[in-house]
Amino acid sequence: MSVSGTVRIPALAAVLASLLLPLALALALVLAGGPAVAAEKPAVKLSKSQAGTGGSITVNGTGWRPDTLLMMLICGQSSTDRGVIGGTNSCANADGRTVTTDAKGAFSKKLPVTEPPEPCPCVVHVATATGAKAAADAAFLVAGHEVEPLPKEDTSGRLSVLTDTRLDGSSGLLTWFGAPPSRDFVFTVGNVGSTAVKDPVFRIGTSHGVFAPQWEEQQWRGTIEPGRKARIKLPVELSAGAHGDYTVSLKFGGKVLAEQPWGVGRPWGVTLFWILLCVVVPAAVFRIGMALVDRVRPRRSSGRARRSGGRTGRGGHAGRRRSLRLPEVTVRLPRLSLPSTGADAGSDSSSSSSSTRTRSRTAPNLPWFTPDTDPGTEAGQLSAPQENSPTTPSRKGTT
Repeated sequence: MSVSGTVRIPALAAVLASLLLPLALALALVLAGGPAVAAEKPAVKLSKSQAGTGGSITVNGTGWRPDTLLMMLICGQSSTDRGVIGGTNSCANADGRTVTTDAKGAFSKKLPVTEPPEPCPCVVHVATATGAKAAADAAFLVAGHEVEPLPKEDTSGRLSVLTDTRLDGSSGLLTWFGAPPSRDFVFTVGNVGSTAVKDPVFRIGTSHGVFAPQWEEQQWRGTIEPGRKARIKLPVELSAGAHGDYTVSLKFGGKVLAEQPWGVGRPWGVTLFWILLCVVVPAAVFRIGMALVDRVRPRRSSGRARRSGGRTGRGGHAGRRRSLRLPEVTVRLPRLSLPSTGADAGSDSSSSSSSTRTRSRTAPNLPWFTPDTDPGTEAGQLSAPQENSPTTPSRKGTT
């Protein structure tokens, strides 16, 4: 009994495990939000394979990143396997449309049909406008537009980028003040063709936002044998004052091999310079203007001196002018003198005559008096009575 009991316990545990394992897996899937979905590749489908100019088609896309801004264009000289050979310069950029994907990475948008600048074969080219680069093409025929065969692809010597690309270098102090930003575009290529590639000529393009790249040819000196690889470094330079999000593209043999985003900071030194210029120049002009006004303005030192002299005190020039004006408007009254002795009379008469002469010298003649009748002269002044005058009482009689 004990042996059979020990045998039945492991068997019961195995049955329970087989029943609970599917339940645990189902519960885990529910908690995780359903089964894991493999990452889809961006794809584009068209409502019509061909249409004439003036019409429209509906473009449907799936597998894109959620909430991503996309650009839709009709491009010539393109194919789904080789892409847009001439770049966006082969597309009808003026009639393109933008669309934003939903939360599931899908979209649906109408696109007007226009003739591209290059002949067909044509495609509807959809690419991301911001963020990581992603693109998809769908074959399309513009009715009535000319068709020419695509240029032959050189298969003798083909290069392919083997590793991720990068931009080496950093911005200096001059770049902060608006100097052209520069980097080194570093990448590794391998020769997947049957012949050697000698001194290959690459095309480096820089684009800002949704604008087409500006291409520049650069030649690398060296030979890449079939099955070999090489590390290549090419200089890249932007225009002075450039800032924002740029994309550096590498093209060889008419095919884009790699793209690298490049975020360029704003040259704040230029902004600081303009702020200082707007502050310093008006201040300097104001100072110069005030100096010119001070130089041209007439000097009034004498008037200020007179005003300051009048304010210095009551005993100044103004006080003297007021004291000198009083005799001009006041009539002097005759002074009466008392009888005195001979000595006193002589002294009084001498003092009186001297004071009379002093007043005649100092007191001016008034316009309504003549020199003979002026109260300040000796003719018009009343003198003290003399001792021999009959009207003068005798000093002896009084005693």
